[in-house]
Amino acid sequence: MHDDEDFVKKLPPREQIVLLENAAMAPQILFKIIRQEGEEELSRSFSALAFSALAAGIFVSFSFFFRAVFHMHMEGSQFEPMISSLGYTAGFLIVILGRMQLFTENPITTMVPLFSEFSWKKFLSVLRLWSIVLFFNIVGTAIAAAFLSSEYAVSPKLAGALHELAMHVMRLPAIDNVVRGIPAGIIIAALVWIAPQTRYFRFMTILVFIYFIALGDFAHVVVGSCEMAYAMIYGDADFAEYFFRFLIPTGLGNIIGGTGIFTMLIYSQVRHELHHHKK
Repeated sequence: MHDDEDFVKKLPPREQIVLLENAAMAPQILFKIIRQEGEEELSRSFSALAFSALAAGIFVSFSFFFRAVFHMHMEGSQFEPMISSLGYTAGFLIVILGRMQLFTENPITTMVPLFSEFSWKKFLSVLRLWSIVLFFNIVGTAIAAAFLSSEYAVSPKLAGALHELAMHVMRLPAIDNVVRGIPAGIIIAALVWIAPQTRYFRFMTILVFIYFIALGDFAHVVVGSCEMAYAMIYGDADFAEYFFRFLIPTGLGNIIGGTGIFTMLIYSQVRHELHHHKK
């Protein structure tokens, strides 16, 4: 370690800058960055969280809309899943690049501060944020679904494509939604984790990660809420199916993936270094 530091100090200033700019961030540095972001989110006011989450729920529904647009034009083609999955990335690009509150990002950003320094006060703050964000995400998706169900908003052919996608989500049993929600939670948490290192390639990183959520046919609680709300508007699903077949199982799967698996493993990786620095 000391030899490496001496080597860096002997380099000209310009080369030292280049070396530092291209060096990979240590895991504990990434952990601290996300912890700071999580602390800031936990301290935000109710109105700030509510409006940000409402906007996220509305705009992430573009993933449902544009996937249906691609599905409509590619229906019958063997390449349809590969192409329509690109449409699924649209809403996530808007929401993540726009720094809006999306529930599936919270299982890592807000749990990192809790793991770092547990307290019941902070635990209640995490529950408060999760409740606000999930509720207003769902309200936003319901608003979007109501708009998309209007005959003035979409053509009959596009309405058919939207309905077909919504029916696919609605047919899945609860246990499938739990299992399919886990990989989606892991991928979203991984996206948040590597975000500080992808500053100049954020767009492509989001596009690739979300593309594979769609291509893998994994379950995302917020986008799926728009699809389920759309099915409910047309009478193909009821509140019991929405809550007990989709919302609770998928949300649980996303949390298991994002917090129970990814965040716990990441914390286990860095906790010794973090405790060593505290001492």
